[in-house]
Amino acid sequence: MTYDLFIGDRTFSSWSLRGWLMFAKFGIPVNTHLVGLYSGTMAQDLAELAPARLVPVMRDASGIVIGDSLAMAETLAERHPDAGLWPKEPAARAFARWIVAEMHSGFTALRDACPMQLQHQILGFEPSDAVLADLARIEDLWTLAKSRHGGDGPWLLGEYSLADVFYAPVTARIAGYKLPVGPLAQAYTTRTISDPEFLTWRAEGLKVNYDPFPYDTGLPTAPWPGPN
Repeated sequence: MTYDLFIGDRTFSSWSLRGWLMFAKFGIPVNTHLVGLYSGTMAQDLAELAPARLVPVMRDASGIVIGDSLAMAETLAERHPDAGLWPKEPAARAFARWIVAEMHSGFTALRDACPMQLQHQILGFEPSDAVLADLARIEDLWTLAKSRHGGDGPWLLGEYSLADVFYAPVTARIAGYKLPVGPLAQAYTTRTISDPEFLTWRAEGLKVNYDPFPYDTGLPTAPWPGPN
């Protein structure tokens, strides 16, 4: 079964990145379609997918439409049980679902203050106490995931899972705003933004030029800190 996936601009749409990684990292066939998130045509582009009004949204070969990244994740995990979207071990799977749900509904201070952008690193950004609190909670969750379920594997719960999908844009924010995090979080950030699928996503996004650049902070910038 090949799906259709509708996404926003790759350089900025964190939820679209999550949606695309669900397919790219687990070998699920997909055709990707870009909608006009910044050109003003998004409502028109999504009209045939009602009641979808945000990206990402997917459609299966029979025409069933599923919106919202968490609903998409659970649907794909249900339909492709051998793809390994969730960890096999029950305790690890339960913890993965917990931290994915917390990411899906929380960390609004970080998300509001640091919109994802993959073009460069912003220098001199001063995180608020609320952003620092979000980062501290994220680091706690990552540390627990690694210590309880990570084993010798490189990802949060050992092998790559939906937990890594949902936290990939967080690592992009840490890298893009040079946010203060400890060694474990920094190592995980470096691994994520160096992963081949992440690099493919970012490279496709950089093919589009923006004038003016969305989310311009007015702060100085440096080259993106990961591989190019």
